[in-house]
Amino acid sequence: MNSEPQTLSSAQTFVMKFVFPVLWIGAFAIGTLSLFLFPNSWHGADGGPPEAEVKWLLLFATIAGSAFIWWACVRLKRVRMDAKALYISNYSTEIVVPLAHVAAVTENRWVNSHPVTIAFHADTEFGSEVTFMPKVRWFGLWSSHPVVEEIRLAVSRATGRDRV
Repeated sequence: MNSEPQTLSSAQTFVMKFVFPVLWIGAFAIGTLSLFLFPNSWHGADGGPPEAEVKWLLLFATIAGSAFIWWACVRLKRVRMDAKALYISNYSTEIVVPLAHVAAVTENRWVNSHPVTIAFHADTEFGSEVTFMPKVRWFGLWSSHPVVEEIRLAVSRATGRDRV
């Protein structure tokens, strides 16, 4: 591996961390608020005002969707790696974590972006684990993202451990 850190996270990380949550949460919040404050500006299937349950359903969807998007997107980090360490950034602070501190590397194949979570043996400035969105693969579907094995191999080389 090069001595120059290689970027592991997607170029879309900034957009997914800062832009998408603001747009999605903002749009749903405005729509929900307008349904409560100006119900006559909305129309149901029959052309009249929507059923009373609709505003509560939209409020629930807005709260649940916002919580999920906040959890899934705002926590994303930018991650780079060289032969000795991970360089993890939240776009205002970058920390360096030696590969020897990596306890586990996992991914969520059920989410389209395949978020990768790196757990550490001890807390870092960003906590005991960080999550990042790896570079997009167009035909990866349900297969494991190659960056997961790449990090595991780098940790094995750096520590002499067989498996992470």
